[in-house]
Amino acid sequence: MSTGKVLLGVLAGVAIGATLGILFAPDKGWNTRKRISKKGEDLIEDLKEKFDEFLDSVTVKADEVKNDIADFSEKSKSGGNGGKKEAKTATA
Repeated sequence: MSTGKVLLGVLAGVAIGATLGILFAPDKGWNTRKRISKKGEDLIEDLKEKFDEFLDSVTVKADEVKNDIADFSEKSKSGGNGGKKEAKTATA
């Protein structure tokens, strides 16, 4: 199971638990709705932060792959047959 799915499951569980706890707490309806709304806003903010972190990590990985491909391409052009040997090694 990926880390993202585990994190999403944990956040969903926390949100559901908090919502159920608020719903069963003895409080006035308007206050309960206000608290649920606040928890929802907090959850959305947390999810946005996690998504931004995920996008940053994907961007970094994509840049690394792009640089690796560029380096490999340069080595292949300058090395002649050495590039073919590297390509066989890289694909194996």
